[in-house]
Amino acid sequence: MKKSLLSGVAFATMVAFSGNAWADMLIGLGGPLTGPNAAFGLQMQKGAEQAAADLNAAGGVNGEQIKVVLGDDVSDPKQGVSVANKFVADGVKFVVGHFNSGVSIPASEIYAENGMLQISPASTNQTYTERGLWNTFRTCGRDDQQGAVAGSFIAANFKDANVAIVHDKTPYGQGLADETKKAMNKAGITEALYEGVTPGEKDFSALIAKMRQAGVSVVYWGGMHTEFGLIERQAADQGLKATFMSGDGIISNELASIAGDAVNGTLMTFAPDPRKNPAVKDLLEKFRAVGFEPEATTLYTYAALQVIAEGAKAAGSNDPQAVAEAIKSKGPFKTAIGELGFDEKGDITRPAYVMYTWKKGEDGKYSYFQNE
Repeated sequence: MKKSLLSGVAFATMVAFSGNAWADMLIGLGGPLTGPNAAFGLQMQKGAEQAAADLNAAGGVNGEQIKVVLGDDVSDPKQGVSVANKFVADGVKFVVGHFNSGVSIPASEIYAENGMLQISPASTNQTYTERGLWNTFRTCGRDDQQGAVAGSFIAANFKDANVAIVHDKTPYGQGLADETKKAMNKAGITEALYEGVTPGEKDFSALIAKMRQAGVSVVYWGGMHTEFGLIERQAADQGLKATFMSGDGIISNELASIAGDAVNGTLMTFAPDPRKNPAVKDLLEKFRAVGFEPEATTLYTYAALQVIAEGAKAAGSNDPQAVAEAIKSKGPFKTAIGELGFDEKGDITRPAYVMYTWKKGEDGKYSYFQNE
């Protein structure tokens, strides 16, 4: 009898300890932690880990502590699917990511089938939230919104220019380029050149020769900063004098190190810089205290975890489907990038893009500055 009682106590203790171990809220962070877009992956990682630390310090989410599980997709769709399947095997129920639309879209199918909520801080292609899935959210805007701003700006400011539309053939890059082209065409401007290049390409001599032959004076790029920086540098070296413009795929200070002085005057669309909000002053100091500048997707990732936490609290549950419903119906929620509400598709209800210009700051280094 005594032995049975002790066994029962031991079993109960084991269950109790197991319950505590299982009580973590596992949030997968899927993004390019290595590879050409690793700068953005680092922003996402830093944003997620700081958000988790701050939320845990405040008591966690409905009694559970957040544990961030990292998944490196290298900006590759196939690797993204592998990361998604790993998250399923790990017991992850919430995913912050991915960075690239071309990765988020196929991964989201796996997450939906396995009851997992996904919120991306950076995937802007419309398809991501247009398929009627219950689980897809984003804290950023969409390509059709960003492209409308870019196309209208080109039409208003470069109406007599020969414009080249160039993209990297990815869902994000081509999607953004096409939306910009659509808005530009609607305003009466027809492009002089429309070209696609291969991601990872290094030599753009042929493209630049075509642009020179077409008399191009404005180049709109849909894609990432890695190829764009090379195009700008090589265009300058080959004597092509043009105004270069792109979207949120180039919002990394790495661009300046690739393009050099050719980055000066580059135009870029992105949401209003959340770092200008006095309400996040203390948060910014946390990042800067460890030598990290929280640019671009850092605070958008931080906000994604806040939305999950606020949705769970509003639902009174950490069940992903209950949280998804609460996010759509209980907002807006206070976040590091301002108040966010969501529509039935999972898109934010306050989309806004503004124009930035790359130039030298007071420290003598090139960076992006929001136009007045």
